[in-house]
Amino acid sequence: MEKKHLEIHSENILPIIKKWLYSDKDIFCRELISNAIDALEKTKFLRERTELPVSDQPLQVEIEIDKGAKTLKFIDTGIGMDAEEVQKYIAQIAFSGAEEFVKKYKTEDEKDQFIGHFGLGFYSAYMVADKVEINTLSQRPNSEPVFWSCDGSSEYLLSVGTKQTPGTEITLYINSESEEFLEEVRLNQMLTHYCSFLPYPIFLGEKQINTHEPLWLKPAADCSDEDYLEFYRYLYPREDDPLFWVHLNVDYPFKLKGILYFPKMHKDFDFNKNSVKLYCNRVFVSDNCKDLIPNYLMVLQGIIDSPDIPLNVSRSYLQMDKTVRQLASHISKKVSDCLTTLYSNDKDRFISTWADISPIIKLGVLEDEKFYERVKNILIWKTSQGQWTTAEEYLELYREKTKDKIFYARDEKHIGPHFLEIYKQKGIELLYADAPVDPYLMQFLERKLSPVKFQRSDAGIEDHLLDKDREKTILDASGKTEAAKLADFIRSNLEDDKIEVEAKSLASDALPGFIMLNEDQRRMRDYMQSMHQGSGESMDFIKKTFVVNTNNKLIAAVQRISSKNPTLAKELVRQTYDLALLSQREMTPATLNDFVNRTNHVLEQLATMVH
Repeated sequence: MEKKHLEIHSENILPIIKKWLYSDKDIFCRELISNAIDALEKTKFLRERTELPVSDQPLQVEIEIDKGAKTLKFIDTGIGMDAEEVQKYIAQIAFSGAEEFVKKYKTEDEKDQFIGHFGLGFYSAYMVADKVEINTLSQRPNSEPVFWSCDGSSEYLLSVGTKQTPGTEITLYINSESEEFLEEVRLNQMLTHYCSFLPYPIFLGEKQINTHEPLWLKPAADCSDEDYLEFYRYLYPREDDPLFWVHLNVDYPFKLKGILYFPKMHKDFDFNKNSVKLYCNRVFVSDNCKDLIPNYLMVLQGIIDSPDIPLNVSRSYLQMDKTVRQLASHISKKVSDCLTTLYSNDKDRFISTWADISPIIKLGVLEDEKFYERVKNILIWKTSQGQWTTAEEYLELYREKTKDKIFYARDEKHIGPHFLEIYKQKGIELLYADAPVDPYLMQFLERKLSPVKFQRSDAGIEDHLLDKDREKTILDASGKTEAAKLADFIRSNLEDDKIEVEAKSLASDALPGFIMLNEDQRRMRDYMQSMHQGSGESMDFIKKTFVVNTNNKLIAAVQRISSKNPTLAKELVRQTYDLALLSQREMTPATLNDFVNRTNHVLEQLATMVH
């Protein structure tokens, strides 16, 4: 048996790099600048260790455009290379000079981190260039300049170079399909996108690209509120100022820094847009952090930077592994810590931002058990008295009256004033649950707080809705109570077998009646409507109960009118039912026209009777 080595030929791999390795052509700019920054970082590092002579030459990168020659030049004043290093790091594909350097000079100091990773970045130049040349001179004493040239084939030219000052000059001969990269505006956009926060000056012509400080690298104690706001305005110039922010700084078991901002949720806010930018050692990688940031935090904005994140070969996106899951968990914890601290230290500010932050908290509760445990004491609800409370606080206050039930309404618009007054008189507040996610949140909390149940204010005939002292319970000769006869009267005039009728002595005389729909049935209906929105799906199988008030003057008047004008009485019964639907926002658009027409007809008849 004979062992042999696999052979990888450049004529086979270069077409793969050019066509398949990178998703976007403009990444070549990021890769070449990253290599240049590495060369500068190595120079600084070795000078500090006195392994290189000190020089007055500034450490920087320049990009030059020559439209006539159709060339782009990337010039750095970094460590440079000798002939042996050119053959080792350039001629051997996928051999990373940065990686070897780190192994040789391994330190724990994060400022000594390098950008280079796989050693393929240089060859991204061939996505846009027919030919690439390198002119380089090593910073080490007595070095000779080196010239390297390759047209993308398996052959290259290596000779003595012409460079007079230490550093590296890479010349790209741009191909005919990529001439857009010879435009200064296009190149400026690319450099700003990828390289805005790199540590050494990058010049395009006379303009320096990276003038903004990477604020996330500073300790939080050294950053003022105005620093955070100015940085946000630079990142998102068209957005309103953020509500608040979280400064991330993790050293163990992985390195992670960043700033996450809580944006204001204006009406045009795109909840599906990825707004957190992912960086690796200050180099932009991606604006898709869906694996690093939990779904419920995707509305946040800002920057995350980590040298430990596992990237694919082209450094374009994350690869899922244990580290990514740990990072996601830590980010979630930091966000929840920030929210709970704000609630404890400045409850008024927390409440004032609730409309913006509640989607994050509520979705987080539903998606992440650990997140729920951390934020359950700040999951607040507005009450019908204008106060704010948690479900647990509500139960503690009203358990004797509500018997493990939490009564709620969608909002003050979806509950009639007379109905609301009953609860107020009985000393019971309602929680307002107007967010689309609230029904799912209530189901979740019911499991957590069992046997507690959430019940909409009009989902049952509770004791506090009744005035039992005035119940019509006396039987007449036929064996029926007055309440039962009233229910029969209303039922016969409605003539709708999908509507059940009950007559009760309600606590408010001013309320003619209300539509009662079982809590479970309502949830089923609302869920199905959301699933079949716009499909015209019928919900006729859901039965409603019309609870009429035996103490109401209108109901009594309708009964009296029945003996003289049964047709009008019938219309009035239907009218009271529709008014209940309308006041509880249960009337469908399809029945609105009938209601308006009937209203006009009833008013005409009543006006005639008065005349």
